[in-house]
Amino acid sequence: MLKDFNFYAPTRVVFGRDSENKIGELVAANGGHKVLVHYGGGSAERSGLLNVVRQQLKSQNIAFVEFGGVVPNPLLSLVYQGIALCRQENVDFILAVGGGSVIDSAKAIGYGVKYDGDVWDFWCGKAAPQTCLPIGAVLTIPAAGSEMSSSCVITKDDGLIKRGINSDLCRCRFAVMNPERTYTLPPYQTAAGATDIMMHTMERYFSKYEDMTLTDSISEALLRTVKDSALAVMKDPEDYRHRAQIMWAGSLAHNDLTECGTEKDFATHRLEHELSALFGVTHGAGLAALWPSWARYVMKNHLSRFVQFAVNVMGVANDFVHPEETAEKGICALEDWYHQIGMPVNIHELLGREITDKEIDTMVDKCSRGGTITLGAMEVLKTEDMHNIYVMAK
Repeated sequence: MLKDFNFYAPTRVVFGRDSENKIGELVAANGGHKVLVHYGGGSAERSGLLNVVRQQLKSQNIAFVEFGGVVPNPLLSLVYQGIALCRQENVDFILAVGGGSVIDSAKAIGYGVKYDGDVWDFWCGKAAPQTCLPIGAVLTIPAAGSEMSSSCVITKDDGLIKRGINSDLCRCRFAVMNPERTYTLPPYQTAAGATDIMMHTMERYFSKYEDMTLTDSISEALLRTVKDSALAVMKDPEDYRHRAQIMWAGSLAHNDLTECGTEKDFATHRLEHELSALFGVTHGAGLAALWPSWARYVMKNHLSRFVQFAVNVMGVANDFVHPEETAEKGICALEDWYHQIGMPVNIHELLGREITDKEIDTMVDKCSRGGTITLGAMEVLKTEDMHNIYVMAK
């Protein structure tokens, strides 16, 4: 069975060395007259990238105001500040300089500037976005794929509620990507990013729609490439070729290309949102800690897909006699790879301690929204299933 699809990827990608030198003309071409330069911490300044951005905007006589402070798992409180600043300064374009957290924060600000209500209305289902300020991205951390995706994930400080929404309105007008800007990423952040990239593909690959062999082949090639390139940059952080593979894979993994003809099942992502909201852990590491347990929980109902993953992605030999063993070997092989790049494979490894039953109950309640929603598409998870997976992942 093959699912009908509508593929839309409007983001212009400017990729390669010195691609930052195109920022000014890209902003101008997209109608930017007063720009909010949005970024995270001091690394953008220390690396000299913010100075390049300033020079580029000045070269086109484009006015700008700077707004930093984005943290991993970007916060609603900062979004509110950004909205107020954009209104005060009559900003008409947002330039996100950083990784997925910065880009998602920029998208949320873009949604809120012309909305009369509380921008959080969009994440709690009270309203749907009708407009968004145009956004451009200068990517420094390949992981979230937000530079080409329709998604935006924000954490509400009050109650530590982490939720995502999707709308084509927030897709970036352009993405500037220079792999050299990722050379100084710490190994842990590199590994977590590679894990997130792979998960964006895997949660589309593991689908009840299994007849789009071309999309499967694209997904499998992407997964194998990231797996190999992550190991390569762990050995040589300035390996341009492999940094470039990872950076481009991050965009392709989340611009819906690997969803053409399939159906995404973001159950692991949704389960992980509660981990990173509650404990502040790195998103990619949280995914690594949960996916093996999700996989083992649903595997028996979808053996052929897990066997295909084991053989075509993880290089497991298929004996064509014991499919469950082959599927399990594929999961184990991915766990081995996680350990090779310094990622956890369970919650204990992630947190460095045992998670309590009360904490699991809290995550289940938030994830299921008090038992009112289910997760997943290939395998629909009810509240009891969410609890079982968290327990398996302890």
